[in-house]
Amino acid sequence: MARRPESGPRAGATPAITVALEAEIEHRVHTYEHNPAVGNYGQEAAEAMAVSPERVFKTLLADSGSGLVVGIVPVTAVLDLKALARAVAEKRLTLAEADVAERATGYVVGGISPLGQRTSNPTVLDLSAATFSTIFVSAGRRGMEIELSATDLMVLTNAGLADIARAD
Repeated sequence: MARRPESGPRAGATPAITVALEAEIEHRVHTYEHNPAVGNYGQEAAEAMAVSPERVFKTLLADSGSGLVVGIVPVTAVLDLKALARAVAEKRLTLAEADVAERATGYVVGGISPLGQRTSNPTVLDLSAATFSTIFVSAGRRGMEIELSATDLMVLTNAGLADIARAD
């Protein structure tokens, strides 16, 4: 039997968008034409959406040796692994390899969303997110961002809030 094309609010929804829809939180999905030649996905997103890059956050995974930890920081900053380790009571963290992050989340690098990941991992959102009414994170695909409040993101990911970013 042939499947009918999806229609309605979930048509083409990524797992990240599905999480937001099911939670019935206020959010907005933004799409733009991703340029594969661009290496800085977050900066590309900020420019394409004409928003301050401080409001666009990237999702990174760190490895403790016994599990993964998710850090969400502005695209204008780098993840401070020592600060993230302190925030989740780990001794030491290293940045997870791309293939490990992709397998754990179900998303490709440049499109890793903190929402709708395959496995649930301890998650920390950078403190700077609390200064904005809404922030942008990947919606699970390169060229797609989801705008939502930091509070809603924290609730949906069971995230803590800590100072885990440092200047690039």
